[in-house]
Amino acid sequence: MDHLGDVARDALNRNSFVGAALLGALIFGLASVVVVLIRRTARRVGQHLSDVTALRFVSSLAQLLTYLIAFALCAHLVPELRVFGTALLAGASVFSVVVGLAAKDALGCLIAGFLLVLYRQVRVGDTIRVDSPAGVVTATVQVISLGFTILVDDQKAEVVVPNNVMMGSTIIRVARGPER
Repeated sequence: MDHLGDVARDALNRNSFVGAALLGALIFGLASVVVVLIRRTARRVGQHLSDVTALRFVSSLAQLLTYLIAFALCAHLVPELRVFGTALLAGASVFSVVVGLAAKDALGCLIAGFLLVLYRQVRVGDTIRVDSPAGVVTATVQVISLGFTILVDDQKAEVVVPNNVMMGSTIIRVARGPER
């Protein structure tokens, strides 16, 4: 009986491995519920919009931020992770330069995705003509995500274009997508 009390005490103590694991599972479980609610809400709202491009983009970003906030909360609440975070912060200057240089293209795609959605140069459903390494491609916009725009050409081949390439290219809109 005394052993059962120790296990229960460990489960409630965030300083123990069991308590930290349960706290982490609880936080990420709640984050997953929030992500499901974001998806459902986006689907419901999308049925009433004529252009869902911005909604899909914001929904993806909100889901990503939900998990990032959950990770930060977990790292803050578990003392061992807080110490680990402090140690990482000490070397953050060199690390941030390396990551910044490595993620330059990824961050460029993310910012370009924001601009594509903000300026509404292309929308989901539009048929466009864009330059690619294989030559000029005429295709229909299927998805504008955080980093890439996915096009489908006449042969049903998917053309995945980084958003920073979309922003830097001259795009010819052949036809507007159907209004929904």
